[in-house]
Amino acid sequence: MSEMPAANSIHFVGAGPGDPELITVKGWRLLREADLVIYAGSLVPRALVADLAAEVHDSAPLHLDEIISLMATAWQAGKKVVRLHTGDPAIYGAIKEQMRELDKQTIPYRVVPGVSSATATAAALQVELTLPEVSQTVIITRRAGRTPVPAGQDLASLAAHQATMLILLSVGMIDQVVEDLRQGGYPADTPVAVVEKVSWPEERIVTGTLADIAATVKGAGITKTAIIAVGKVFGQGDLEAVSRLYDKDFAHGYRQT
Repeated sequence: MSEMPAANSIHFVGAGPGDPELITVKGWRLLREADLVIYAGSLVPRALVADLAAEVHDSAPLHLDEIISLMATAWQAGKKVVRLHTGDPAIYGAIKEQMRELDKQTIPYRVVPGVSSATATAAALQVELTLPEVSQTVIITRRAGRTPVPAGQDLASLAAHQATMLILLSVGMIDQVVEDLRQGGYPADTPVAVVEKVSWPEERIVTGTLADIAATVKGAGITKTAIIAVGKVFGQGDLEAVSRLYDKDFAHGYRQT
């Protein structure tokens, strides 16, 4: 990316997981200032693109060449361009191929991060993903489907770590997900929560364990736009996990015992 002032750059902006208020202040400002906004229509809330002064395009029916053409034409005319992606564009955001095409045309761009559906899921469940002595690792992944995963990154292999796992884009394969996780080593009583359309008005949460979550999900009719959260941190009881950060007997650089 060539060095140019931000005002002359195309901005990739994370819209957040669904709640229009979860976009960043910077992202909201860029939307209000934009001349052209191309948004992921299937998941970005319409409230974010309503009443904008900008020319607005839904990218759902567009292919890559059409999207790049719209952005490049507007940028070359001196217009401010925002490419609005759901959640945080760095996670399953499909932005790399767009950046590559902009690089070919020497068009500068910047990325404004957003609230991921993964962290929004933790908020909805009111849990901490990294509990002391329970889990200090978070894996965000998906099961192989129409899009394959690299060798060694299948669910069974990742399950061997017994870490907190957030599985995206896979709820339609819930039976296979459970089978993979069990094969990888998660016990049958491992807590699981499935959050559908997190932070949207129609958000739904179902909970259980690996032993029963597949039946629960199918009974609820959840088939897409949901995150599968797996691990001990999602247990309903008090795990007695306490951070030492605020322990009165624990000294650090800002506090003495």
